[in-house]
Amino acid sequence: MTMSPQTTTHMGTAASVALEVEAPVKGRRRRTRERVSKHMMDNRTAYLMLAPMIVLLGIFVWWPLIWSFYLSTFEISFYEDPVFVGLQFYRYVLEDPKFWHSIGIGAMYVVYTVPAIMIIAFLMASFIRTCGIKLAGLLKTTVYTPTVVSAVVASIVFIFMYRADGGIINWLLSFVGLGPYAFLSDPNLALPAISIPGIWLAFGITTLIMLAGMYDIPQSYYEAAQLEGANYFQRTWFITIPLMKNVLLYLLVTATIAGMQQFELPLIMTGGGPTNATMTPNLFIFNTFKDPTPYATSFSLTAALILFFVLGTISVLIFRLIRSDKAIDA
Repeated sequence: MTMSPQTTTHMGTAASVALEVEAPVKGRRRRTRERVSKHMMDNRTAYLMLAPMIVLLGIFVWWPLIWSFYLSTFEISFYEDPVFVGLQFYRYVLEDPKFWHSIGIGAMYVVYTVPAIMIIAFLMASFIRTCGIKLAGLLKTTVYTPTVVSAVVASIVFIFMYRADGGIINWLLSFVGLGPYAFLSDPNLALPAISIPGIWLAFGITTLIMLAGMYDIPQSYYEAAQLEGANYFQRTWFITIPLMKNVLLYLLVTATIAGMQQFELPLIMTGGGPTNATMTPNLFIFNTFKDPTPYATSFSLTAALILFFVLGTISVLIFRLIRSDKAIDA
């Protein structure tokens, strides 16, 4: 077929336009690669320092997580070969009311403990900050002591304290005409009773972290506020709390996650009872794993993965609701 001169002209024009369009695209890609290469070279020291942590995270966090998800798609039995079932166990866990009941118990435990821990630790840290060096050192040692106490030991001690016959708490309540109460046998009192040792074990380290955040606030801010006539509560509300926002956010997230994962206290003090009133998520997964049914392993593994996503969602929501601030140069 013979092409006319007009057709040849149009094809030449189209080819030149295509080349003109392709040239800037290639140029942009080349410049992008050069910028990435320059960025990598300028920050190679930082990447080299991060590399060991990234490798460790990959080996001990991401790979086990991926492998666990893979295993959760099988029916695992100690007596038969694994059978691929897809996402069947996820449906079983999500439809299990006992699992969601344990999530609710974990959330109630967080409600009982986290606000109390944050408030007590903040007040204690504020008081220690105003003390002299010797007294502050003594108080810091004192408040840190519960942190080194084993949760097992604390559970046993509080079991004796909560006893209806001879327990020190009921003995004290008898002076005001109250009690005796079966704290660990009453479904309405068992979870609040477990929360008390939880608060006692956690407030010490929380106090020290808050105290470190308070020491980072320049004293000149408080002196200037005092000269303007601000009282203690105004200085706390407008200076201390805003400048400790990042510290408070960190403590809120970690305390919430730790509370949802509480295990030792309900296991030893009540065993999850009475009537599952203290059945926290981790204790539910532990009991499920011990269940004699053939596929308890797959069910408990899937429940643990769903709990992981629940905790991740809670963390994301907290960070979205309370945004962290950039560090302030003192």
